[in-house]
Amino acid sequence: MRLLLFGRSGQIGAALARVLGPNHRLVALGRDEADFAYPDTLADFVRKERPDVIINAVAYTSVDRAESEPELARLINTESPAALAQAAAETGAWLVHYSTDYVFDGDKEGAYAESDATNPLNHYGRTKRDGDLAVGAAGGPHLILRTSWVHAPGHANFVATILGLAAKRKTLGVVDDQIGAPTSARLVATVTASLIDAIAAAMPPQVGIYHLAARGETSWCGYASFIVASALEQGARLELRPEHIQPIPSAGYPQPARRPLNSRLSTKKLEALGVQLPDWRDDVRDTIRLSLPEAVQ
Repeated sequence: MRLLLFGRSGQIGAALARVLGPNHRLVALGRDEADFAYPDTLADFVRKERPDVIINAVAYTSVDRAESEPELARLINTESPAALAQAAAETGAWLVHYSTDYVFDGDKEGAYAESDATNPLNHYGRTKRDGDLAVGAAGGPHLILRTSWVHAPGHANFVATILGLAAKRKTLGVVDDQIGAPTSARLVATVTASLIDAIAAAMPPQVGIYHLAARGETSWCGYASFIVASALEQGARLELRPEHIQPIPSAGYPQPARRPLNSRLSTKKLEALGVQLPDWRDDVRDTIRLSLPEAVQ
């Protein structure tokens, strides 16, 4: 299969390059080659490479900064996916595109299904929602994989933030009323590879949206407590202890962008394809292990 990957240096993009590179003819582009702030330039890459599958792992993910950079967020999260989707439809390529739990408002009691109405609370979520709609409207074969709370070693994310704070602070307050499932970039890449294998075998999944997240749920506070406890078990030298992480409400930690209180995603549709998803703690342990200094690994 000829694959064209955009976003090779991000969390998901780097994981995809590692998983897909050995088994496919992969062209992986970074921002220095393909800048999503310029949507009109992207179709040229598709016409040049003529891929069987285009994978868009690029996103403007600075949720708070999107409130003050709305146009840049829209170019990257809406206009560029729309341009890629149109180019994919014109060439007959599949498009794999990643989305987010932040397209929902978090008011639902249970886990969100793919068919539930979207109602994003912030500009980031609106641009991602509109990008999803543009991908679907282009009319080509596509998969939109919505995920949540992504983490990977060697990148800026919640695991890295908590480990950094835990090395210096003895107490910490973390939001406890937002619920979701931490999901590793490695899991996202592995599932993506299985879906691409199905396309290569002429047994593609039905086009549309699929929720892709690890099993289980936790709050940001519970997540932070697990990170610290797991790091200590793995030999990390930290000032912070799990019992000294204090739960606080979202109102006690004001941010420019509102977040949904419920980010749980139902993965039944994906699991019906035979995909097995691990508990969120499993991959977090590995991300922690690979994030600690070599002296404690």
